[in-house]
Amino acid sequence: MIARKAPVVRSSDRRLSPVAPELIEAFDRDGFIVLEDVFSDEEVQRMRATANELRDYPQSLADETVVSEPDSGAVRSVFAPHRQSDDFDLVSRDPRLAEVARHILGDDVYIHQSRLNYKPAFRGKEFYWHSDFETWHAEDGMPDMRALSMSVMLTDNHPQAGPVMFVPGSHKQFISCVGETPEDNYKSSLKRQETGIPDKDSIASMVAEGGIEAPAPKAGSVVIFDCNTLHASNGNITPFERMNAFFVFNAWSNRLEAPFAAGKPRPEHVAHRKVDAPLRRLSRQHRFAA
Repeated sequence: MIARKAPVVRSSDRRLSPVAPELIEAFDRDGFIVLEDVFSDEEVQRMRATANELRDYPQSLADETVVSEPDSGAVRSVFAPHRQSDDFDLVSRDPRLAEVARHILGDDVYIHQSRLNYKPAFRGKEFYWHSDFETWHAEDGMPDMRALSMSVMLTDNHPQAGPVMFVPGSHKQFISCVGETPEDNYKSSLKRQETGIPDKDSIASMVAEGGIEAPAPKAGSVVIFDCNTLHASNGNITPFERMNAFFVFNAWSNRLEAPFAAGKPRPEHVAHRKVDAPLRRLSRQHRFAA
C-alpha cells in the first residue's frame, strides 16, 4: 500500500460548491457520495428508453462497444454511449453532473470513459474488488488521481440486487497490484476482471479499517466516487434488473499519456484519447430534460 499524495478535492473554495458543502466534505473523507433526486422521473424514463434501444439493437453501434456477460451472453455494458446517442451526450454535459466534477477536480473536464451498465435480473454477474485508477494508470496512461466516476441510476436499486459496494476511506491508499498486464487484457477484464485486482490481505485490511457500504438509491439519483476508491459488486439473482449510465470525468490537465504498465493503450471506445477540448458548458436552459 502506498499513501496517497494527491488531494481528493481540488477546489480552492468549497463555498462555491454546486452541491451542499457537507457532501463535498463527505466525498473527501469517504471517497464517495450519493446525490438523491438529481433527475426527474420523466428524464429517467427517457434515458432508460434510450439505454434499452441501444442494448436491443447492438448492430447499430460501433464495433466492440457492446460487452456481454461471460456465461449467459446477456449484454453487460455498452461503451461510449455519449458518442453514440444525443441523449447521453447531453447527460454527460449536464451541469448537474459536469459542474460537480469541475468543482471536485478543480479543472475543466472531459469524458475519459462512458458506458451503460446492465445487471440483468437472475443472471447479472459480480465484479471483483478493484480501484479504477490502478487500471487507468497502468493500461490507459492516466498520470494522476484526478478523475471521478458518476453513476446515474436508471432503475431503483435494491440492497439484494448487487449494488456497488464501497470501502470508505480506501481512496487514501493506493494498492500496487502484482503481475504483468496481459496483451489485450481489456477483452476479458470488461467481462470478468482478474488482473489488476488487490490481494485478499490488502482488501481485508482496508475493510477492517473502513468497513463496507452499499448505497442502493432510487432511480434518478447519482453515485459519485473517486478514481481510487476500492469497490465491487455482487451478482444479481433477484427479479430486479439494475441499470445505470456511467460517466468518468477526468481533469483536462490530467489527459492520458503512454500506459505506465502495458504494452499498448486500450482502444478509444474504452479510454478516450481523441478529445480536442474540454466539455462544452451547457446552460441550465439547455441541460438534458424530457
